Amino acid sequence: MRWKLFANLAEAAGAREVEVSVDPGGTVGDALDALLDEHPDLEPLVLDDDGDLRDHIRLLHNGENPFTAASGYDTSLDAGDELALFPPVSGG
Repeated sequence: MRWKLFANLAEAAGAREVEVSVDPGGTVGDALDALLDEHPDLEPLVLDDDGDLRDHIRLLHNGENPFTAASGYDTSLDAGDELALFPPVSGG
C-alpha cells in the first residue's frame, strides 16, 4: 500500500511516497499502523497523546476523508488505493 506524505511528514519519513505492507482485507487503520511502525518519527506528528489522529492532520483514502465518507479506520483497502497524510498548510 502506498502512502503519499506532505511537508514535514515527508521530511520525517525521508520520502514523499512510502510503501507499506498490508495484508489482503486490510483497513486504513492497518495501513496507518504499518506506516508508523516503519517510520516511528511520524507518530508524534500524526497521533496525539491518546493515540488518536491529531485534529490538524488530514488523512485521505482515494481523495476522500474516510472519517466522514466511510468507516474511518475500518475502511477496507483494495489494491491500488491511495492513502495520503497532510499537515496543516498555510501561506499567502
